[in-house]
Amino acid sequence: MASPSNVPKPGRTLFALFAVIAILAGVALLQGQTKPKLGLDLAGGTTVTLTAKTEKGKNPPADLMNQAVKIMTQRVNGLGVSDAEVAKQGSNNIVVNVPGEGQGRVVGLIGTTAKLQFRQVFAYTDGKPTAGGATPSPSASPTGKASPGSTPSSSASPTASPSASSSATPRKRAVSDALAAPTPNPSGSGSPSPSASPTSPLVSPSPSTGAQTYPGVTDKAVIQQFESLDCYNGDRHAPGSNDPNRKFVAACAQKVEDGQIGKYILGPVRVLGENVKSATAMPPNSQQGQASWSVSLKFDGKGAKQFGDVTTDASKAYQGDPSAPQAQVAIVLDGQVVSAPQINQGAITGGNASIDGPADSFTQQYATDLANVLKYGALPLEFKQSSIDEVSSTLGSDQLTGGLIAGAIGLGLVVVYCLLYYRGLGLVAVSSLVVASVITYEAVVILGEGMGFRLSLPHIIGLIVSIGITADSFIVYFERLRDELRAGRKLRSSVENAWKRARRTILVADAVTFLAALVLYFLAVGGVAGFAFAMGLTTLIDIVVVFFFTKPMVALLSRTRFFGRGHPMSGLDAKRLRRTTPDTAGATARKTSQEA
Repeated sequence: MASPSNVPKPGRTLFALFAVIAILAGVALLQGQTKPKLGLDLAGGTTVTLTAKTEKGKNPPADLMNQAVKIMTQRVNGLGVSDAEVAKQGSNNIVVNVPGEGQGRVVGLIGTTAKLQFRQVFAYTDGKPTAGGATPSPSASPTGKASPGSTPSSSASPTASPSASSSATPRKRAVSDALAAPTPNPSGSGSPSPSASPTSPLVSPSPSTGAQTYPGVTDKAVIQQFESLDCYNGDRHAPGSNDPNRKFVAACAQKVEDGQIGKYILGPVRVLGENVKSATAMPPNSQQGQASWSVSLKFDGKGAKQFGDVTTDASKAYQGDPSAPQAQVAIVLDGQVVSAPQINQGAITGGNASIDGPADSFTQQYATDLANVLKYGALPLEFKQSSIDEVSSTLGSDQLTGGLIAGAIGLGLVVVYCLLYYRGLGLVAVSSLVVASVITYEAVVILGEGMGFRLSLPHIIGLIVSIGITADSFIVYFERLRDELRAGRKLRSSVENAWKRARRTILVADAVTFLAALVLYFLAVGGVAGFAFAMGLTTLIDIVVVFFFTKPMVALLSRTRFFGRGHPMSGLDAKRLRRTTPDTAGATARKTSQEA
């Protein structure tokens, strides 16, 4: 006769738990990380003070400072940096604490203004200043024309020969990082199609004699700035190039391509970064001839219309003269031209675009950082780094030592109490604490490598406090079990009956603790949020340990003679629990009735 399917199988449950523990250990080894990452207070790190730049040194508006703190915090969280802190100090300073070494990348991204603009190009040449009064020609005659039905050509060089056909061609790289725009009639998926790009590198147009004209440019001061601009010296941030209120600006290319840097005269802002609805880093797509990572942009309704308008104007300029600079639309990030694609096929009305570039420079990290900065919006203020300091971990190490000593004392008291009060059953509690500690350690290691989680003093405090929470779950179950035995029930049946009564109490208690940790995590910041995270994590681990180790272990031990017969050292002996057997209870009842 087959055994009932509802008969507990504690051996299988324990095997499954240990298999999961082994898998977690394997994941940690595959990640190449066997120790937890430490936070700023334990491992040191970097502290940067950013000061808002305002006109005439006035204090910036408080609402703009609060908005900047919020955006910086979102960027930190988006990068997966744990235990980083962003806080306002005074009226015009923001202090950023980033744990660990080599966090310059994160610090730089936090303070990036990230003002994204789309402007039409009106002139383009090499980034060297004009010498001897001769000015370079803003455009050059092409050697060919794009065929009908071709995709937009990402032409960054006026002298390059636009080369596109109705068939998809492998995407090559322009001087500046190319913009791969979607087709004029985007598909339902909204994914951008590959675009053709010029086949020649950046070259300086041949100078012409006499006064040079710049069709469409009405600002003489910008023309003079453009001619004298030297993009090879300095940080390539031309004065005024990031001002959205200026009708015309002179700007340098963001990157050096083939040893050269281009410079541009750009028209009015046609689309702002605030109209970018989403930005996502996309991996290379060999089917579309894309060898590098890219950033996929999606505009909101207003931005899609504006982007359609500017690409319409650029396409008309191309139809009138394929060599016209106005056929290009520049993507300007913080005053530098990221790319300047040529629009040779008509308006792009789908609201989608993609920024990409050479595979050696447009890496996964670069694409991820750029997408993250654009996704969370531009900072409302410009900041400069007032100070940057390396934080020592000496003080944190001393505090860690003290915390570990306190934790060891607390854990030792819990172990002693369990062994004295529960005797043999206390070994189950101690073993459960050991299993919970192993799972917690593995979780911290995996989270550190997978999402940048760093163990700090608040986290350690939360882990130490959780020792009491975990032990409380064991006590609830053990006391329910002893109540069943006091009522005269058999041990094996008492194990199941006590579990049915105890598990609800355990779940309710852990649910309250977890909700408290959850609320505290989202409402608090810094160390308090770290404490809440650790407490919530260990609460979930406590449920796993009680359900998959403590209860099955008690059920397994109840089948042994030591526990099953109530040995005095088992903690379940009849004399200690003052258990009344059914026969004794009946005899007592009969004696009472006779006396009456």
